Amino acid sequence: MRYGLIGEKLGHSFSKEIHEKIADYTYDLIPLTKHEFHTFMKQKKFAAINVTIPYKKDVIPYLDEMDMQAKSIGAVNTIVNKNGKLIGHNTDFDGFLYMVRHHNIHMKDKKVLIIGNGGAAQAVKAVVKHEQAKEMIIVDIIKTEDTITYDECYALHSDAQIIINTSPVGMFPSIDASPLHLEYFKQCEALLDVIYNPILTKLAFTAQELGIKRVNGLEMLVAQAKYAVEHFLDTKIDDDIIDKIYKELLMKECNIILIGMPSAGKTTIGKMLEQRMDKKFIDLDDVIVEKAGMTIPEIFDLFGEEGFRHLETLVAKELSAMHNMIIATGGGTIKNKENMDALRLNGIIIFIDRDINKLMTSDPNRPLLKNKDALKSLHKERYPLYQKYASMVVMNNEAIEQTIEDVIHAYQSIILEAVEI
Repeated sequence: MRYGLIGEKLGHSFSKEIHEKIADYTYDLIPLTKHEFHTFMKQKKFAAINVTIPYKKDVIPYLDEMDMQAKSIGAVNTIVNKNGKLIGHNTDFDGFLYMVRHHNIHMKDKKVLIIGNGGAAQAVKAVVKHEQAKEMIIVDIIKTEDTITYDECYALHSDAQIIINTSPVGMFPSIDASPLHLEYFKQCEALLDVIYNPILTKLAFTAQELGIKRVNGLEMLVAQAKYAVEHFLDTKIDDDIIDKIYKELLMKECNIILIGMPSAGKTTIGKMLEQRMDKKFIDLDDVIVEKAGMTIPEIFDLFGEEGFRHLETLVAKELSAMHNMIIATGGGTIKNKENMDALRLNGIIIFIDRDINKLMTSDPNRPLLKNKDALKSLHKERYPLYQKYASMVVMNNEAIEQTIEDVIHAYQSIILEAVEI
């Protein structure tokens, strides 16, 4: 008998790590094709399982019982095998409700907009009703009796006060997508996104830029897992564990993005951080060189700066989808907002600042840094951009060991602040 998660594609699931932090059992990720799914459910060779896309409704015919919450939602994400009798629950309701209340989001008498109407939306709709929203509008690609189109949404409901994304738009690997143009919703107070990979979706990031309270789906994932474990083991667990595990996951999964002038020390710092933090270091410029099969000066000679920057953006987007990395960027990566928007989805950006007199170098790959006037011009152009994109600034003028401590402290403090939001 086993515990685990069934679904179609589970390669990037955090559920195994979360469950094994909460409870003392082995939790398996069990990807199933449609055919394998039916065989698995008939055999009942599990003690308890969670269910994700696309089987939350498909499991229902195999169940002997469903609790009232699962019945009202019409979807199941948790099944307990009690002596061959399969009992279905839905902990997505409790997980989403926890997230709403933990962040003091009040839906009563407000207009709530829900994006998407698939399996993930069902528990969310139940919570919105439970929280006594004045109006609940559901937006989907295809208009039905219960949903409206995106065009109708923009025309008639731009006064929505709370927006919830339950669609897969913006989910890995298509992290550059957003289901909605949030800037049209001037009265929006809060944006909740059930997606947790990337940690911050493009939609949630837009909310952050607009000064709208935003909440990502990783917290809901941890919360619903806690409630699932309670069903699995027939026990009660304190809610405090949700914050604890959420914080641990952020610490582990978030990338550290190092920005700064050439010769600011990003590569040296990145390699030293790798030894201290159990994160893999990668230099964005090294990836560019590997992909191009030539040095950076050769890329500039053949394709010019425009060609190099195009390749840089492709690499930045590729690296932005990774987790638990330390990424040192090139000095000019910040010149393209597209690069920085991508890297911020899974990463915390730290500006390694260094006195301009310490940036002079004889490195043949950095000809501009040999000339003091050219260096000053470059510094003047880029410095405001480093400040704009950085979550924290760390100086690297003295002992490198102190710089490393400062970067780690900056990273941890930003994570802790995010948890408290």
